[in-house]
Amino acid sequence: MNHTAMQLLLAGVVVLPLLGAVGALLPAPPGLRGRGPDQAVLRHGVTVTGVVLAAAVALAIGFDHGHPARMQATTDIRWIPALDIRVHLGIDGISLPLVVLTALLTFLCALYSYFSVPKGPSPKAFVALLLLLESGTLATFAVLDLVLFFLAFEMVLIPMYFLIARWGGNSGGAAPGTPSGRESGGRQAAAWKFILYTLLGSVVMLLGFLLIGVKTGTFDMVALAADNGPKSQLSHTVQLVAVLAIGIGLAVKSPLWPLHSWLPDAHTAAPTVGSVLLAGVLLKMGTYGFVRIALPIAPEGMHTFAPYLAALAAVGIIYGSLACLALVRKGAKGDLKRLIAYSSVGHMGFVLLGIASMTPTGVNGALFANIAHGLITGLLFFLVGALKDRTGTTDLDTLAGTTGAALYGRAPRFGALLAFAAVASLGIPGLAGFWGEMLAMFGAFHPAPGLSRPAFLTFMALAGLGTLLTAAYLLLVVRRVCMGATPEAAEPAAAVEEGTASPDEAAHRAAPDANRPATGSPGAGPVIPDIARHEYAAWTPLAALTVLAGLWPAALLGLTDPAVQQLLGGGK
Repeated sequence: MNHTAMQLLLAGVVVLPLLGAVGALLPAPPGLRGRGPDQAVLRHGVTVTGVVLAAAVALAIGFDHGHPARMQATTDIRWIPALDIRVHLGIDGISLPLVVLTALLTFLCALYSYFSVPKGPSPKAFVALLLLLESGTLATFAVLDLVLFFLAFEMVLIPMYFLIARWGGNSGGAAPGTPSGRESGGRQAAAWKFILYTLLGSVVMLLGFLLIGVKTGTFDMVALAADNGPKSQLSHTVQLVAVLAIGIGLAVKSPLWPLHSWLPDAHTAAPTVGSVLLAGVLLKMGTYGFVRIALPIAPEGMHTFAPYLAALAAVGIIYGSLACLALVRKGAKGDLKRLIAYSSVGHMGFVLLGIASMTPTGVNGALFANIAHGLITGLLFFLVGALKDRTGTTDLDTLAGTTGAALYGRAPRFGALLAFAAVASLGIPGLAGFWGEMLAMFGAFHPAPGLSRPAFLTFMALAGLGTLLTAAYLLLVVRRVCMGATPEAAEPAAAVEEGTASPDEAAHRAAPDANRPATGSPGAGPVIPDIARHEYAAWTPLAALTVLAGLWPAALLGLTDPAVQQLLGGGK
């Protein structure tokens, strides 16, 4: 595909969602209203995100896979000449997979929302915010100017704030019947916590960007990455300060322990599609910033802080796993959405550990783990959101009770897919989650020259322990939610057999109760619908890509490795 066509495709991928957001707020043409304006705007969201996905796929097909380290589809226009701020767009083997992942997840979220609209204000505002969020995220992965990166990085905060505050559920995983005022207060608090943490981190990050721009006279990321050798305009001290400032902002979004505390509340309160995009895409903006900005532009500063980043990443892996084990235990009243949010802290710890190793193996593993986490955790949040729609709760004790989910028996396809996603998340070989974590630990096994190998071996051992803890809590989730407990209807028969109840008492217990909900089988609790057709359409691509990436990792690593080699080599 020629350069002009690629330029237009990349510009379209970034700008079309923004134009679509404006269009969502306009009245629908009379001939396109369908059953009403709400259906029309939801269909508009599916159409726009579908076109963006098609453009992203065309971009991937037209990409020169023989030279993935070269910036392609570039647009470079002077914007503010006095500060050398440019509208500079481009993609390489590092950013292309993230662009496609973002377009795919947003389209699947729009498709899912068409059939299952989250409760809240006008669907017009919901679709407009969803498209604005997509535009900001895609721009983050496509821009090559530090100022534009900052603007795109901030652009996603406002739509995500409103998605949590206005369309979210309660942040405590309460059972049905919770007062709406308490739900509103919970999601408002979670939304404020999200935006305050990320805004404060971004302010510090901006100071780091300004320091680099003042010292070098440019904000162009490609030029800065190529000028990081011995004659770099950034002294060692400037690099230290820049990496510290930029790293804090990126670490909040990543999220790095102990700057992660906004994440569980935001995930628990967010609507289903908000949780999918927050885990699948927004967290990747922080780790992408480390790879695109900190590693190539200030390598000396990154080298100094790498052991501390690796240490915090290893602590985050263990902390996230222990928090999940605490939530999944019987009687803890743990929330399943909150558990998956804490699992993200652990999984993103592997990404940060790979980046901190500063080796091609580790950074490639981090980029692979980024994509794998987006696919698998996105699928998990889709499933948990659908489970809450079916049962009214995500409380693990309720789901595992005698009238709990027991998905294998009551919704076998739903239960099987939930078990598949959980197994993929624990990093079993043959699925996408395995390769990223393994390569990240290999990177820690042989870190970059000058980094303490004994320290990184310790971090690798902690990460390995984290994989065992991850397997423990995810298998417990599958056991409690998919298998459930002994049905109540089995109690009378068992009591008669054991002689603890008379036949009359057993018959009374087994007699139909007018107050009991309809059941799919005796004693199995309320009917849980199995996977619907629109859910198959939204979830199947994520499951299929999880298997494909696990069986054919070279498809992704072949894109990222040449770009990573060049990036770590100073742009050469």
